[in-house]
Amino acid sequence: MSLLILGLVLFLGVHTLTTMRAARAALIGRLGEGGYKGLYSLLSAVGLVLIVWGFSSYRSAGYIQAWNPPQAIFHPIALFLLWFAFVALAAAYAPLGKIKSVLRHPMLVAVKAWALSHLLVNGDLGSMLLFGGLLAWAVYDRISLKRRGDPGAPPVQGFKAADAIVVLIGTVAYVAMFWLHDTLIGVTAA
Repeated sequence: MSLLILGLVLFLGVHTLTTMRAARAALIGRLGEGGYKGLYSLLSAVGLVLIVWGFSSYRSAGYIQAWNPPQAIFHPIALFLLWFAFVALAAAYAPLGKIKSVLRHPMLVAVKAWALSHLLVNGDLGSMLLFGGLLAWAVYDRISLKRRGDPGAPPVQGFKAADAIVVLIGTVAYVAMFWLHDTLIGVTAA
């Protein structure tokens, strides 16, 4: 569990540093833009590896169940949230459309929906730390963006072709996740 916590602290700490504009600017001043981006990428990657390794070790040692979520109620909600997360993720990388405009910061929306979907159906301590930590960070980051005056994607009138593509790509990725989740994560997604 300590590797998971260390990975979360490192990964989320580096990502939180970007919201602290004065500290970030000072670091860029010392390291240069390239040095800052290199260190940021390295620490993020190390944090991510520690998260994966730590969560895998935690699962191998046996889950520590904190509560038993009512699957009949939460499972359908989690499935919808997960589909929505994939659509939001696709919108983050798509040309500007109504979906991207409404979500404003679609990557953060995707992280929040993905984390919440997993929190609803996993009542073990490791999942609560992992998905709860990512959800808390995404909420914090969105508040930080709002306080800095970052409006996100500009307003768009009407739906665009990009929106249909975003829904299609998000839906295909969502369906593919059911086949790949067991292979990649080691846990059946259904």
